[in-house]
Amino acid sequence: MQTRVLTGITTTGTPHLGNYVGAMRPAIEASRRADVDAFFFMADYHALIKSGDADRIERSRLEIAASWLAAGLDPQRVTFYRQSDIPEIPELTWFLTCVTAKGLLNRSHAYKAAVDRNVGNGEDADAGISAGLYMYPVLMAADILAFDAHQVPVGRDQIQHIEMARDIGQRFNHLHGHEFFVLPEALIEEQVATLPGLDGRKMSKSYDNTIPLFAGGGKALREAIMRIVTDSRLPGEPKDPDSCAVFTIFRAFASESETTAFREALLDGIGWGEAKQVLYERIDADVAPMRERYAALMADPGGIETILREGALKARAIATPKLAALRAALGLRSAGMAAQPAASPRPAPKPGRMPRFASFRDGDGSFRFRLFSAAGEELLLSAPFADPKAAGMLQKRLKTLGAASAVFTVQPLCLILELDGEAVASTPTYRDEQSRDDALAQLCEALDQLAAQDQGAAAAADAISD
Repeated sequence: MQTRVLTGITTTGTPHLGNYVGAMRPAIEASRRADVDAFFFMADYHALIKSGDADRIERSRLEIAASWLAAGLDPQRVTFYRQSDIPEIPELTWFLTCVTAKGLLNRSHAYKAAVDRNVGNGEDADAGISAGLYMYPVLMAADILAFDAHQVPVGRDQIQHIEMARDIGQRFNHLHGHEFFVLPEALIEEQVATLPGLDGRKMSKSYDNTIPLFAGGGKALREAIMRIVTDSRLPGEPKDPDSCAVFTIFRAFASESETTAFREALLDGIGWGEAKQVLYERIDADVAPMRERYAALMADPGGIETILREGALKARAIATPKLAALRAALGLRSAGMAAQPAASPRPAPKPGRMPRFASFRDGDGSFRFRLFSAAGEELLLSAPFADPKAAGMLQKRLKTLGAASAVFTVQPLCLILELDGEAVASTPTYRDEQSRDDALAQLCEALDQLAAQDQGAAAAADAISD
């Protein structure tokens, strides 16, 4: 079973070496594992909370997408998309807002810090605080819950937001009597490197002490490295590697043998200028090939747009049916079908009737089955099987699946049910998207009925055996 891991990237700046070592490199490496289903999204809605500079946000979206792709993110292997390309996210944000306690949001670290700053400056407690900042945790919860992420890699300062996402999702599940959402876990990577910046403090745009990853090319990289603050020890005097930003940054890129050799050179008294040149050459050996890819990507923004659009389609294939099920649970089903003259009224199920399977054999000799609702409407047609036992095993799995575990690929006028990454069944073709979404809600209801019936039968069997 794969673990779905979701990572958000705020689009308010240009990536630097600290971003690469601390977030990009480990996340990309993790995404290559067979047991990980990785989602990466450009958090451009979140960027609106932090910046009102439209040009900066637009430029940052392009630079960050190009940076991740140049660093090795494989859009064929992962789901890579822009938050703003997923309309289900703001819709889900509102659904979650309606069940989120104001007291929970009052306890958000970011909001409390802003209030404390205002009070400390003798201003009104809420001066300059937008509703966007206040609602940030709900939007973040929607980012996570829309895709049933199991784990979200975060720093320790972000753990609270994952806990709040769990609280919000759990409350929605409780109020509506169904496990609509997977409750995420914070993934804390203790070994992730934190690079010092030019002044020795943590490398951060907030301190204006960063070393660019790609921006400005090799020249800008070298110039920044040459500005790293060092002590006044002259060439020939031993340097202390363990209190030296130059060594700390070198170690984040070098092999064990390279690190040992550089440590010895510092202890032997290498001059700071020469040491920085060694650092530049070591970093550039890794960065230069990526920089070439970055330049090619930046020269083709249309190519980046295509990648992100395709990623959005993959993401929406998950989010669209989930939101359709949520709308149904909230009473937001369409009333339009009953008002259309061409539409036949949906038959009411007879008392005691349940969804049922009907098996048959195709003219080519293959075995298939249909799933009908309790009212007798066709919901699914299975793929063909050469072996009737395989068709029977699929029916058995569907009886225990439940709507929350179902994965549907959304087509313009139908839905494809997938299990273990393979298409196993499809719905009929509907006349419009609204009909498709209404049918999805009915299909989810049928799957839940089957799962509940199966659980009840298992419980009865256990009682008899006891």
